[in-house]
Amino acid sequence: MKDSPPTPPTLAPTAPPVGASAESAAGDLATEPAADHRSIGDALSWLLSLVLHVVALAALAAPTFPTTRDTIVSLLTTPLPPEEQTPLDDLRFADDPQTDIGAMGSGGWGEAAAAAPVLDLTSEVRVELEPMDEWGDVLAHRVETPVAVAPDANADLRIQGLGAVGVSGAAGAVDRLTHEILLSLDSAPTLVVWLFDRSGSLAPRREAFAKRFDRVYDELGVIENSANPAFEKADDKPLLTTVAAYGAAYETLTAEPTDDIAEIKSAVRSIADDPSGEENVFSAVLEAVREHRRHRLSKPRRHVMVIVVTDEAGDDDARLDEAVSYCRKMRTPVYVVGSPAPFGRRDAYVRYVDPNPRYDQRVQWLPVRQGPESWTPERVRLGVFERRGDPTIDSGFGPYGLTRLSFETGGAYYSVHPGRQRAGDDNDEDEGGMASVISAFFDDRLMRRYRPDYAPTEELKRRLGANSAREALVRAASLSWTEPLGEARLVFSKLSDAQLADDMTRAQRAAAIVEPQLERLTSILAEGRKDRERLREARWQAGYDLAVGRVLAEKARAEGYNAMLARAKAGMTLEAGNDTWILRPDPEVDSAAEQADAAAAAEHLQRVVREHPGTPWAYVAERELRRPMGWRWEQAFRDVAGRVAQARNGRPRPQRDAPPERRPPPKL
Repeated sequence: MKDSPPTPPTLAPTAPPVGASAESAAGDLATEPAADHRSIGDALSWLLSLVLHVVALAALAAPTFPTTRDTIVSLLTTPLPPEEQTPLDDLRFADDPQTDIGAMGSGGWGEAAAAAPVLDLTSEVRVELEPMDEWGDVLAHRVETPVAVAPDANADLRIQGLGAVGVSGAAGAVDRLTHEILLSLDSAPTLVVWLFDRSGSLAPRREAFAKRFDRVYDELGVIENSANPAFEKADDKPLLTTVAAYGAAYETLTAEPTDDIAEIKSAVRSIADDPSGEENVFSAVLEAVREHRRHRLSKPRRHVMVIVVTDEAGDDDARLDEAVSYCRKMRTPVYVVGSPAPFGRRDAYVRYVDPNPRYDQRVQWLPVRQGPESWTPERVRLGVFERRGDPTIDSGFGPYGLTRLSFETGGAYYSVHPGRQRAGDDNDEDEGGMASVISAFFDDRLMRRYRPDYAPTEELKRRLGANSAREALVRAASLSWTEPLGEARLVFSKLSDAQLADDMTRAQRAAAIVEPQLERLTSILAEGRKDRERLREARWQAGYDLAVGRVLAEKARAEGYNAMLARAKAGMTLEAGNDTWILRPDPEVDSAAEQADAAAAAEHLQRVVREHPGTPWAYVAERELRRPMGWRWEQAFRDVAGRVAQARNGRPRPQRDAPPERRPPPKL
């Protein structure tokens, strides 16, 4: 069977051929009425579309836009009358005389510093905004305009805590705190908790604060009378105060929060010394915040500020993390008025003289825990060949726990020490001889770049293990404080050859103990060398380089010391008329090993001085570089034989009056 042929395609009608009649064409068109209706519909659709587009174009052309008009400048032949200046009627002059103003005024030398909302070591003044274009009534400005920066933060703009702010006395600290209270009052009623420690060493500072309260609340009253909005919008009293104290335990000294200045001052002056000597400051802060949390949570809600006044670091560091966490939860800033932490040390020393003249009036130097400024030890303890040891200098921060508490809660640590002010300047705070001995201070604005790590304990452990240079520094510093190096003997008097040789042998044995300790410190620090360049924080860079430089310098001195003793035992002879050998530091270094250690030490120390000027690390490095690393022998006559003979003959010494009885000093 064959396939059927394909169906031919249907062709559309075409026009009649040329020569066909009109009637024939009309007959053909009459047979397709559907095509005619389709052509009419297309025409109507096109016409409707045209009308709609015309209407749309007309609507878009209707609005008019303003054009920039030329500014008409009028020239006047007569000058304009001067504008009237409104006199200021709320000025007030302090009653206390000021011998200096600005940087050296009672508020401390930081008052003359440039200030801006953003911290930076270099000041930059903001450029005025310039309009780019006009569009209706809205001006568009250039977004690349720089923001003002300066070495100090503007106190009118709240910035989360400062590591430390240096002031010379209670006056400067209280004035700064007054400003913080006013900033708090600008946004809500405020409750201030003044928390004083009960230590005997703080008694003069407590009295200084009590005297200053008159001016603080008087200033707040002046602002109230001038119709400050902070005092108008609150139905209740805008500012209330609680006075509390702590030692081994916490105690509230005002029955209820009050605004009675007489009651506040009486409570401060009623604080008695705690004979236990304990200062559980973090437990006290927790108690204070918990006791006043109802003012924070219940209506009318208040801002709550805690101000700790102390001169020690505290004895309950185990509760630091808990205190930080709870204060942040309750949004309660903690401000601390305390003493500067000594650089790399736990203890500072205060000068004490018994206040009772019936007892021994000789000066006593009492240790007070005011440091360290960091969570872990970061400064290597040496001083083998230095009688007085390292000087006590300012760290630029307060003790680690209290400074971290103020920093993480949005407060500030005010480091108070009268030594910040020049000798001879007026200082309204009398420390009563109880200020710690600090031999050098540093710019707190510069030191902010070297702020210790303030973070929870577990995070600090993680950071420490993440870099071998950090870990090596902490290990070496910890070892040097737990196993301190002994002092070397530098003077050898001769009664006989055998006695002199025996004394030098004993000195060599002591040096033989010191050298391995220094070798061990050197090895520990060498383990961190591979990660030294990975350190990004200026504090850790300066700390590691300083430790390496100091340990190598002390190692060179120890090697040279041992060599000089061996040389003396080998047969050095005293000149006629002399009876004593004395080892003196000398720039000349003998052996190649000593020279290599001395050169490496100088390289690290010079790097610290070059990269970290104006800091405690540079101060110590410069001092280390001034100390020679070699030795030389000198001879002297000290009449050793004559003094020994006098003692053997029983010749009585001149009698002196027995000193008055010395009683034990109080616990500070």
